[in-house]
Amino acid sequence: QVQLVESGGGLVQAGGSLRLSCAVSGTIFRIKTMGWYRQAPGNQRELVAVIADGGTTNYADSVKGRFTLSRDNGKNAVSLKMNSLKPEDTAVYYCNADLYAWASSGNYWGQGTQVTVSS
Repeated sequence: QVQLVESGGGLVQAGGSLRLSCAVSGTIFRIKTMGWYRQAPGNQRELVAVIADGGTTNYADSVKGRFTLSRDNGKNAVSLKMNSLKPEDTAVYYCNADLYAWASSGNYWGQGTQVTVSS
C-alpha cells in the first residue's frame, strides 16, 4: 500500500525558514513527479513546487528564489526548504506524488501539514 508521510511545518515569524519533508512508503517502481501543493482558507489548492524524475523542477512564481525543492531518489523522498517566509505563505501544505507501484500506480496525496507565518 502506498502512503505519503509528511513532516515539518509549524509556526514561524515572517522572514524565517521552515523545512517540509515527504517520503513515499510501499513498493515503488518509479516516481514520475513529486512535490508540494498548498491551500489557504478560501482558496483553491495550488502548486508550490514539483520535481520530475529527470530532475526538472518547477516552482510557483510566488516562491521562486525563496523555496528550494530537493529529491532523494534512494529514499523516495523530497524536501522543501522554505526561506524568507511571508504571511501569505500561510496554508496547509500537501505532498503529492505521481508514481508507478505494485498494484497501486496513480496519484497520491499526503494528509497535509500546517504552515503559519506570523507578521
